[in-house]
Amino acid sequence: MPKPKPQEGEDPDPTPYLFVSLEQKRIDQTKPYDAKKACWVPDEKEGYLLGEIKATKGDVVSVSLPGGETKDFKKDQLQQVNPPKYEKCEDMSNLTYLNDASVLHNLKQRYYAKLIYTYSGLFCVAINPYKRFPVYTQRCAKLYRGKRRSEVPPHIFAISDGAYVNMLTNSENQSMLITGESGAGKTENTKKVIAYFATVGASTKKADEGTQKKGSLEDQVVQTNPVLEAFGNAKTVRNDNSSRFGKFIRIHFGPSGKLAGADIETYLLEKARVISQQTLERSYHIFYQMMSGSVPGLKEMCCLSDNVHDYYFVSQGKTTIPNVDDGEECQLTDQAFDVLGFTQEEKDNIYKITAAVMHMGGMKFKQRGREEQAEADGTEEGERVAKLLGCDCADLYKNLLKPRIKVGNEFVTQGRNKDQVAYSVGAMSKAMFDRLFKWLVKKCNETLDTKQKRQHFIGVLDIAGFEIFDYNGFEQLCINFTNEKLQQFFNHHMFVLEQEEYKKEGIDWEFIDFGMDLAACIELIEKPMGILSILEEESMFPKATDKTFEEKLNNNHLGKSPNYLKPKPPKPGQQAAHFAIGHYAGNVPYNITGWLEKNKDPLNDTVVDQFKKSSNKLLIEIFADHPGQSGDAGGGGGAKGGRGKKGGGFSTVSSSYKEQLNNLMTTLRATQPHFVRCIIPNELKQPGVIDSHLVMHQLTCNGVLEGIRICRKGFPNRMVYPDFKLRYMILAPAIMAAEKDPKVAAAKCFEEIGLDPDSYRIGHTKAS
Repeated sequence: MPKPKPQEGEDPDPTPYLFVSLEQKRIDQTKPYDAKKACWVPDEKEGYLLGEIKATKGDVVSVSLPGGETKDFKKDQLQQVNPPKYEKCEDMSNLTYLNDASVLHNLKQRYYAKLIYTYSGLFCVAINPYKRFPVYTQRCAKLYRGKRRSEVPPHIFAISDGAYVNMLTNSENQSMLITGESGAGKTENTKKVIAYFATVGASTKKADEGTQKKGSLEDQVVQTNPVLEAFGNAKTVRNDNSSRFGKFIRIHFGPSGKLAGADIETYLLEKARVISQQTLERSYHIFYQMMSGSVPGLKEMCCLSDNVHDYYFVSQGKTTIPNVDDGEECQLTDQAFDVLGFTQEEKDNIYKITAAVMHMGGMKFKQRGREEQAEADGTEEGERVAKLLGCDCADLYKNLLKPRIKVGNEFVTQGRNKDQVAYSVGAMSKAMFDRLFKWLVKKCNETLDTKQKRQHFIGVLDIAGFEIFDYNGFEQLCINFTNEKLQQFFNHHMFVLEQEEYKKEGIDWEFIDFGMDLAACIELIEKPMGILSILEEESMFPKATDKTFEEKLNNNHLGKSPNYLKPKPPKPGQQAAHFAIGHYAGNVPYNITGWLEKNKDPLNDTVVDQFKKSSNKLLIEIFADHPGQSGDAGGGGGAKGGRGKKGGGFSTVSSSYKEQLNNLMTTLRATQPHFVRCIIPNELKQPGVIDSHLVMHQLTCNGVLEGIRICRKGFPNRMVYPDFKLRYMILAPAIMAAEKDPKVAAAKCFEEIGLDPDSYRIGHTKAS
């Protein structure tokens, strides 16, 4: 019978995208299966193929493959196949055989059946469908409200609701860690989580007149997205809307579980993108939104032309994105500023500073004769920059070309050559954009602070996953190190839960700390005389170079630290790496070119001083905490993460990153965590297509296989005694039938079949 079509205004039925249909279950469970013959064998294209064992000779097994051919494999290459009753299983930790092939097969089959969420013990695995499924509607949210995880199919809403209920019942802060590669759907899942909490914790009170323009808190939490995405998201090779920063969004709730505010903390915006992009990538969306001309008067105010290629900083890669209307997005960003309560002056200044960054890319300089001194090559763009920033154009050029620097107690004028000036303009542009971004986050947080009583929070962490590229630089080390710490946190948390289960069941068990597995790599990076500490030290030496930095790393770690490795020779056309690190998810080669400069991130102090006296109030505010030449770091109003004074020196990028990461880990350790792993199914952005090797690589990188490995070290398969008796009666029918108590029956069954006592345990309520 055909299903009734949804009425006008009614949400479509989500069940086909959540449950395996009865019809499909019947088909799955009638598949032929012989436990002794069925096996998984490795395959170049598919990852693994289902084969049938034909003959075994010593260590070599002949296996018949789907196409009819027979191939020989070594015994240890084969993996066992689960019975058909586990086909498209909702929680993979229940599988009889927890091996890589079975995990991949289960995820693939569910994905082909449009089931994008699957559990793997403590993980919720989400595979990007590259299509809009009706699984985030109000109707769908109602299915999950107040339900236990085991009562409803896997979904991000089930994890969210579990966190909400735990917060209320245990009076404990919660966190949701959403990680994955670029394009895996982290940001989309984060948005859905926030929308769910906004709905569940929505206040029933009507907003008073004064807050009408600003909108309700639920609206505001959702409205921070367009602003942060415009200034912090960009197109990468894999993803058209990739967050180039990490964020931890805390949703605060009052004593009765109603929304009471929110705040956002951001990590490590990728500044390099502001002034340079790869050919298939694009810079931050805001630049192209402003070029669209959809907000009346905006381009005129910002002195922008109609051709994006007039602005070198933002036109080195792609300048448009298929199926994205920058004009429409610009209007949404502009409206979001209004909902968040920005004044017209603040909005204008945000646009002016952003446009000034674009114009700075067009400032031209030439070398003067034979001197080591540059001069302006036309001042047209500089005049626009000065106008937008509210400062004097002639002074701006003078400060860039001949800055005053302090030598002892004297100030002297230093001549700069063409390259030095160009570098200085680039550094200034990156700093302006970065500080503007941090100020926007601060403003969003002020808006989201309702002054209501906050009792507990649920934090949602949306952060780049572990990745290995052809070229891995400083930013990649930071991202991979963050993931190493998060994986250690997961391992530790998982086994704390496992030990509790064993304790509850009265099981004899030798404690294993799986967090220790990652300790050597973490220490190599963060301990005194580790990689970051040597980088910090070298950044303080005026004469240090990439070469001295590399030598210091090798002297301290090569042959001494097991995780510090010699890199493999590069493939043709690739840049050579200087060293490699053995991370939990694989060996990553790193190239250290330019790390010292990136870490110091020096700014032209004379220009900073000029900015601090400009007529653009926002420019003054974002540089307020920069000491400039005078060493006066003004009131704290500006963005954090500037070069504040630190022990007489200045704060480097790596030291502020380490501080941020430590604060994040401290916050997470004080919460009850929930883990969501997002997966990109293929590089083609096509629905319903799985690239097996790509998915296996991610399952390794994001710790799902690591979690399963830990699970298998313990006793992953647990069964309550009545079920055990029913299922395994066939093994010792006479003894088990004669025994009324199912627990005693299970114990006798194990003895009867002569199972190794180390491989099973008899608990209070379950056999494992």
